[in-house]
Amino acid sequence: MSSISLLDLKAQFETIREDIQAAAMRVLESGAYIMGSEVKALEEEVAAFCGVKHAIGVGNGTDALLLALKAQGIGAGDEVITTPFTFFATAEVIAELGATPVFVDIDPKTYNIDVKKIEAKITAKTKAIIPVHIFGQPADMDQIMEIAEKHHLFVLEDAAQAMGSTYQDKRIGNLGHAATFSFFPTKNLGGYGDGGMIVTNDDQLADTIRILRVHGSYPKKYYHNMLGYNSRLDALQAAMLRVKLPYLDQWNDARRQRAERYNQLLADTPLVTPFAAEQRKHIYHLYIVQAEERDELMAYLKEQGVSTGIYYPLPLHLQEVFKHLEYAEGSMPHAERAALRTFAIPLYPELSFDVMEQVANAIKTFYKGRI
Repeated sequence: MSSISLLDLKAQFETIREDIQAAAMRVLESGAYIMGSEVKALEEEVAAFCGVKHAIGVGNGTDALLLALKAQGIGAGDEVITTPFTFFATAEVIAELGATPVFVDIDPKTYNIDVKKIEAKITAKTKAIIPVHIFGQPADMDQIMEIAEKHHLFVLEDAAQAMGSTYQDKRIGNLGHAATFSFFPTKNLGGYGDGGMIVTNDDQLADTIRILRVHGSYPKKYYHNMLGYNSRLDALQAAMLRVKLPYLDQWNDARRQRAERYNQLLADTPLVTPFAAEQRKHIYHLYIVQAEERDELMAYLKEQGVSTGIYYPLPLHLQEVFKHLEYAEGSMPHAERAALRTFAIPLYPELSFDVMEQVANAIKTFYKGRI
């Protein structure tokens, strides 16, 4: 078997090569490389795509989270509820602002934050909830917003892996008070470098974020209203993302088709395939499976030339940097179990069904004689 990559970014590039090159040349010839008309146009297009009033481009997905929380006034002494089963940045930005991340275990089926356990973690210090639409599947936003309204909390959707997904036919990004996206190259809508975006319907929040992203000096240069950050989206990235955005729904549908095919191919194996909740459009940023013998299976697949990946090997509540929060091992059993059992197999829009069958056959061969 030839080598099979977890993700092939070149395959996507080849389908839009000429348009990407034209967009890059347009920017290079313009002489305007930071912010400017390309960024403004992308912001308008993303806002329309999500069905929101404002979209603000920033340097990366981590900055998007940080600036959104900062603009809301989250800081020292505050608590922010989130999931322990996600990329580190989600909790990192909370701590960077001097606030405390408060972790809530996950739903073992969707891997999203377990909404039934949120209210028990709310205190007088709680100011916000950050649900993460992990692996491209929306969290249970109706219940989250109901809890937030009851306790007067800010809800920031971490949608880094979920751009284009929907919850009850409404776009992710238009469900909480604000949402953040990452344009890291591996994302469903990925650039050719770093980039991020914040979307919101809140006029004041949007204005504050625009000030924060340029050293606190927007709209008048060199006059500073507050201490801010240097988090500007490059015009080159914006121009190339504008080429890709119209394809996003098509690419996400291709991911879903391939996920459904994997579900069929792997149905007679011990693997636990992804659960897709009703009334939510799962866009499969990653195709995550569970196996008791994960490490052994991954080693076998590597021998067969099949790339895999673990997302994420250690839940955030057990990370050394959060040791002072005193979460004991076993305190988040579902997140801890997922960290030990889950891994990703190859899935991307251009992946051929023939190659998917090769991956599935390798998995079946591993289990042959074991079941």
